[in-house]
Amino acid sequence: MTQQSAISQEMRDGVGVESDPLSHKVELGAIIKFAEAIGDPNPIFNDEEAARKTRYGGIVAPPTFLRSMRAGPAKVEVRSPYGAALDGGSEWEYFEPARAGDTITVTTKVADIFERPGRLGNMLFIIRETRYINQFGRLVAVQRGTGISYQPPEG
Repeated sequence: MTQQSAISQEMRDGVGVESDPLSHKVELGAIIKFAEAIGDPNPIFNDEEAARKTRYGGIVAPPTFLRSMRAGPAKVEVRSPYGAALDGGSEWEYFEPARAGDTITVTTKVADIFERPGRLGNMLFIIRETRYINQFGRLVAVQRGTGISYQPPEG
């Protein structure tokens, strides 16, 4: 017996629809506190004199700093009908460093949605792509996150 798809037409229509943009100012103090919080003592994140001697020419934000920035509201909600969810991981591509004083504008969209059979039944994969663009219109980074959901067995 063939299982009915969990992907509705409404969900399919949401693929590729970008959220509203939301801009964030990158502050020096936030960079330093973030590096301390993740336990990264690299002077490129907290010592202006040392950072000036690097190829970056000054303090830059740790790569995962961008994760602290949200996108604006979604124009279309794409939600799984299943009750259980897993984080399938993220992949990042970096193009430019984020620096103190930058304004980073963040948008996100559902880039893909598909199903696969799994041990616990049908699994739904939603791939979200988040783009981080600086005040000069240059792409700083792209994050692709995978959400996996499934219907847990009853009982």
